[in-house]
Amino acid sequence: MRLNLQGLQDKASWEKAGIRLPKNDVNKMRELTAKNPAWIHFGAGNIFRGFIAALQQDLLDEGLTDTGIIAAETFDYDIIRKIYDPFDNLTLMVTLRASGELDKNIIASIAEGIRADSSDAGEWAKLKAVFVKPSLQMVSYTITEKGYALRDVKGELLPVVVSDMNSGPDAPKHAMSVTASLLLERFRAGAQPIAVVSMDNCSHNGEKLRASVLEVARAWVDRGFVDKDFYAWISDEKCVSFPWSMIDKITPRPAEIVEAELKKLGIEDMSPVITSRNTYIAPFVNAEAPQYLVIEDNFPNGRPPLEKSGVYMTDRDTVNKTERMKVTTCLNPLHTALAVYGCMLGYQKIADEMNDPELKKLVELIGYKEGLPVVTDPKILDPKKFIDEVVGERLPNAFLPDTPQRIATDTSQKIPVRFGETLKSYAADDKLDITTLKAIPLALAGWLRYLGGTDDNGELCR
Repeated sequence: MRLNLQGLQDKASWEKAGIRLPKNDVNKMRELTAKNPAWIHFGAGNIFRGFIAALQQDLLDEGLTDTGIIAAETFDYDIIRKIYDPFDNLTLMVTLRASGELDKNIIASIAEGIRADSSDAGEWAKLKAVFVKPSLQMVSYTITEKGYALRDVKGELLPVVVSDMNSGPDAPKHAMSVTASLLLERFRAGAQPIAVVSMDNCSHNGEKLRASVLEVARAWVDRGFVDKDFYAWISDEKCVSFPWSMIDKITPRPAEIVEAELKKLGIEDMSPVITSRNTYIAPFVNAEAPQYLVIEDNFPNGRPPLEKSGVYMTDRDTVNKTERMKVTTCLNPLHTALAVYGCMLGYQKIADEMNDPELKKLVELIGYKEGLPVVTDPKILDPKKFIDEVVGERLPNAFLPDTPQRIATDTSQKIPVRFGETLKSYAADDKLDITTLKAIPLALAGWLRYLGGTDDNGELCR
């Protein structure tokens, strides 16, 4: 069996292999999307393919929409060339359940894959053609927090951003300049409203996205490349909104056990590739089952019925509270504590750490005993039940190949938010005694020890 449109015609073989097929007419969806696109997404990696595109597939299967998502890649063009094009933009989604069961289905909601490369006239023309369509309702992003950054750690503009600002909107390189340039095309074509939505896992993501796009646009105004009317339009959230969101789903690198299982079922060409940008990616995506997406419901040109696929559509304050709950109490602090100790103790999987009684007790104390008393309750999700799922299902999932080494990356930047907010809450509450905290200080001590770079045997942490 081959993962492409022709291969899907052999429905009996796919069904025999236990793989769920899309219910919608894929070719018809692509025709309708080409005529009247509603959604384009920047960042064509695993979180998009295994979560966001899957949400749209649900809507297509239920007949709640008839168009798909256009995927655009701003960083690693090989993802389009090696993972999208050869497989007709299809993805084989594998859900790794804690029971060991593998749920498998084909995601066929991606109508097209485009390289967001302004130096490629053909690809750039495709993007501009999408943005000028009045039907376009939303632009979304999973490009990581670094994708929104215009400055380095010293606060100085990145060279690529300086070049974009000085060269104008015709051939942008940075993702934020690309966004500003394409929005300019929309403005010139009639200034139809649109929502620009960050779905990246970072605090106040919509605010970060908006600030960066506006800074590029302001620079173009100051240099005489664009009129002030464009800046006024892009600054007006009744015309161009930047909704905030909170996203949560673990989509780790392709697992060998999954690759082996798919090959055993007779599915060809499932081997991962390493791109020229060192992205390790496969035609399939493996991920955990739990997933959360909370989005501020601010879409001036309408939107897909995302709430029908499990997305929480709400107000900005609730998004912020949900993100704060997850990042400062119910998930991220637990993850970070396991990550630094896992590296020092030689663990290669987060799940294996949860079999260590002391590490399990550590994260339970951080979450339940020390975190919950000051947790921000968003009301739409129950904080205690969220921790129950994290500790009881998500972290112990032995079939999820997530590593402490991955989670420990950039820990020094994460510490102030993941633990500092709880410490500040204790310090500000007269009814709480910050000196009673034991587990959080132990996590911080582990981080300091981890900074030494060696384990207890004097070997490099790996």
